[in-house]
Amino acid sequence: MNEIIFKRLGALLSVKSIVTLVLTGVFAYMACAGRISQDFMTIYAVIIAFYFGTQSQKVQDVVDQGSGERA
Repeated sequence: MNEIIFKRLGALLSVKSIVTLVLTGVFAYMACAGRISQDFMTIYAVIIAFYFGTQSQKVQDVVDQGSGERA
């Protein structure tokens, strides 16, 4: 159980995860302050889409590998 927790915490220390978390914090701050510009929204949307797209692709690759071994 502890090994899984350490593995997930280690994954959060990747550069793209840190950038995504910091950017989300900035987004939350700007939303509370009511100062979100259209440019920031565009950049934020692209980065979040990239982050979740790569995460989804990793999961899909694992699923494809698993089903390839069974065939």
